[in-house]
Amino acid sequence: MNIKLNLLGLVFTSLLIASCGNSNKTENKDENQSDSTAVVEEPVVEETKKGYAIGDQATDFSLKNIDDNYLSLDSFPDASGFVVIFTCNHCPFSIAYEDRIIALDKKYKALGYPVIAINPNDPEADGGEGDDFESMKVRAAEKGFTFPYLFDDKQEIYPAYGATKTPHVFVLQKSDGKNIVKYIGSIDDSAKEPENVQEKYLENALDALIAGKDIEMPETKALGCSIKTKD
Repeated sequence: MNIKLNLLGLVFTSLLIASCGNSNKTENKDENQSDSTAVVEEPVVEETKKGYAIGDQATDFSLKNIDDNYLSLDSFPDASGFVVIFTCNHCPFSIAYEDRIIALDKKYKALGYPVIAINPNDPEADGGEGDDFESMKVRAAEKGFTFPYLFDDKQEIYPAYGATKTPHVFVLQKSDGKNIVKYIGSIDDSAKEPENVQEKYLENALDALIAGKDIEMPETKALGCSIKTKD
């Protein structure tokens, strides 16, 4: 009887050991599978900023003016720099700034920084109606623009600058034959209510350049309508 009990005990122990061995193999297999299917995180790629930054050299362009002549930055050999403003006919923000842009041109053109306005919109794109070249001529005559109003008809210049809104301002300063970007952003801090302007960002930047001083706020956020493109 004792011999039978001992034999049963040995059989039970053998089965228990075998079962544990199989369990360990299963656990090891699961661990290996987990390792092989581990998620590998992709490195975060920062988006490259498009357009110019402060201190960059702006390349020249040749665009058609409302007088049907082509103009470039080289067309103004006596200028100390430029106030390049991407604007248009239909945007409420651009319309609200028209009188202020005329006043800025009258003041700073005499000080060496003329305004050059550029319409970047595709007139056939959604929301770009009224921004065709002939309408630009009509608007300039109605308002009495004192500055060139150029048409970026191939939409190549505004992305080179990095303009995203109308209006969007870029102040360039001539230095050793180069046009260096000195200010990017808004004209002031109150687009639709000129009587509430507290900070004249563009004027402050121009005054600093003319006085040979550093611009305290060289970049601000442009507020306005998105540039219209069919792409």
